Amino acid sequence: MLLLLLTAAVLLAPVPRLTPTATSVPTGPDPVPAPTVPAVGRAWPVGVRPPILRGWEPPATTYGRGHRGVDLAAPAGTPVRAVAAGRVSFAGRVAGKGVVSVELPGTGDPSLRTTYEPVRATVKKGDEVEAGEVVGTVEATGSHCTETCVHWGLRRADAYLDPLSLLPPWLLRRGPSRLLPVLGVPLPS
Repeated sequence: MLLLLLTAAVLLAPVPRLTPTATSVPTGPDPVPAPTVPAVGRAWPVGVRPPILRGWEPPATTYGRGHRGVDLAAPAGTPVRAVAAGRVSFAGRVAGKGVVSVELPGTGDPSLRTTYEPVRATVKKGDEVEAGEVVGTVEATGSHCTETCVHWGLRRADAYLDPLSLLPPWLLRRGPSRLLPVLGVPLPS
């Protein structure tokens, strides 16, 4: 009984907010609180729990310094997947970088839009994509990271939001659940 209670407590505990680096905390005045984002994501854009090279750093002002997305480590050629189901709103090049944007219907008015770059698109504008469906591959050049990465962004109209907020807690967890022994209870023979 005690084991069931402990297991339930661990599984139902809130997941702490991911803070990959100390630099993900903005400096200066507190930014305007971000609107609520539904956890509609069903897959990471690359790999399974990829290393986060740089987290989301909301700017203090509209044109202020910050990082308007999340950089995920991924070697060139890695498949880039849609985080959630939606419609491709852009697939092309911007300032020499391959960019894919997917609008997520049913996420409010206006809808949320995810963006992935630098990506060699395998989809075109207007394509419907499912969560986890490949939308392109990581390009070898065009990244602003010190190593090859995918910059994953999230916007609602002109407001940049934390893309990690799209992922439900079960995708954010860092490892499998582990049951610990209960003190005073003999192990089965």
